[in-house]
Amino acid sequence: MKLYSWNINGLRGTAKKGLLEWMQATPLDLLCLQETKCAPTDLPDEILHPPGFKSCFATAEKKGYSGVATYCRQPPLACDTGLGIERFDREGRVLVSDHGDFLLYNVYFPNGKASPERLAYKLDFYAAFLDHINARVKEKPIIFCGDVNTAHRAVDLARPRENEKISGFLPEERAWLDRWTAHGWVDSFRHCNPEARDAYSWWSLRSGARERNVGWRIDYFFVHQSLLPRVKAAGISPEVMGADHCPVWLELHD
Repeated sequence: MKLYSWNINGLRGTAKKGLLEWMQATPLDLLCLQETKCAPTDLPDEILHPPGFKSCFATAEKKGYSGVATYCRQPPLACDTGLGIERFDREGRVLVSDHGDFLLYNVYFPNGKASPERLAYKLDFYAAFLDHINARVKEKPIIFCGDVNTAHRAVDLARPRENEKISGFLPEERAWLDRWTAHGWVDSFRHCNPEARDAYSWWSLRSGARERNVGWRIDYFFVHQSLLPRVKAAGISPEVMGADHCPVWLELHD
């Protein structure tokens, strides 16, 4: 089973750049998209129901903002949205699909750069999310993926020293990822590729950053430690264009 996650920064725009063709040509079973910026009612049938896929959506109250979607080759047993906390759920950031032997959380974590208030909101979201998955994993193993909006270690961005005081690499943000790992949540890419360098999933649209590979690794697949025996491989696909992020992926043993 192969799972992909991709912040596409607008589903309709990325569809015009070849997303649907890429989906059909790529051997994937599950695709989690973040920052879709639309509701299902906004979409034509070819995006809502691509051949061979079942889709589920979580939509923000604010039009054209946030949002996540999961496309599945095999229909999930169930789909649900949110964390059960209204201040977070109104932004359409969490979609949960049940695939029988695991739950998949597709999450667009908040960005903290806009203001101190949004940074506080982001850290509160991290805390609420950890509490939620720690409770839920007692029922069934969990995988969560998406745009986490934080680079965990210095190796996860091209210019760590220059960004020490920038949201996305602040000590208090990175500390939350430390808490996740301390609670048994494993960064699958780093687990499978411990020596990887210059491996990024997001590049600024300014100054040719992608061409120069001046990037950040802020998109992840985390698996609960109980699922580690099923992890076969994990990686990043920087060759796939269409957005300022690229897809990341996880491959599981059956």
